[in-house]
Amino acid sequence: MKNISVIGSGTMGNGIAHVFAQHSYNVSLIDIKQEFLDNALATITKNLDRQVGKGLISEDEKNAALGRIQTFTDLEAGVKSADLVVEAATENMDLKLEIFRKIDQFSPESAILASNTSSISITKIAAATKRPEQVIGMHFMNPVPVMKLVEVIRGYATSDEVTAKIMDLASKLSKDPVEVNDYPGFVANRILMPMINEAIYSLFEGVAGVHEIDTVMKLGMAHPMGPLQLADFIGLDVCLSILRVLHDGFGNPKYAPCPLLVNMVEAGFKGVKTGEGFYKYTAGSKDSIVSPRFSK
Repeated sequence: MKNISVIGSGTMGNGIAHVFAQHSYNVSLIDIKQEFLDNALATITKNLDRQVGKGLISEDEKNAALGRIQTFTDLEAGVKSADLVVEAATENMDLKLEIFRKIDQFSPESAILASNTSSISITKIAAATKRPEQVIGMHFMNPVPVMKLVEVIRGYATSDEVTAKIMDLASKLSKDPVEVNDYPGFVANRILMPMINEAIYSLFEGVAGVHEIDTVMKLGMAHPMGPLQLADFIGLDVCLSILRVLHDGFGNPKYAPCPLLVNMVEAGFKGVKTGEGFYKYTAGSKDSIVSPRFSK
């Protein structure tokens, strides 16, 4: 396995491309606009420069990694030589199904098709293809170059051989793969999202403020980041999408998203990506400033 195609050049896609290229894989990075791809390459370059500055890689290794990445706006051209395709597009079921129908058509018959989805059924995605036994989930964590975990999700039809190959591949990326079965939210988000949702409910119901809720979880539970700050970092729209998948998948009201979360997303306050969520974010500042909307 040498040629990797990554579909989607956003936060997750460019991180996945970065890691594969750094580990000597040829990467085809695919998106619908060259502007998106140029921004992704700039981000990858900045993150590699950071690694050089920390002494983790050399300047030559950085340049070699960048030289292994090609960009494509044409999906067919981008996947035609792939041994593995990793889809990292927006967390939208209809979009993912359409992408998988196309990559099933355009990629080699031997290629493994993986999704970086954080909650959507791998079994359902696989059913959109003619090779369900070769479809699997590779759920990387953000930021991809730093986080060690990869959830490897077996769909109902995923073969043992494909699962073993992806587990081995993740290890070769210096990651720690964990095999899980295909149920809504898998493991990470099935546990994480109800905690975040409960933290939002605690704010919504006036139990405590943003800073206080996050401080309790950081100091009392040894979490490196409070749940409200983490929600901002993930993206409140992503959190809402995952909670809806959990709610729909299990039919259990405990997964129903808090009305405050719904309102914030509808109003465009999605966290770091929009500059404001539960906290206010200013370029160049690392200070945690609670959004004025939640300040006492």
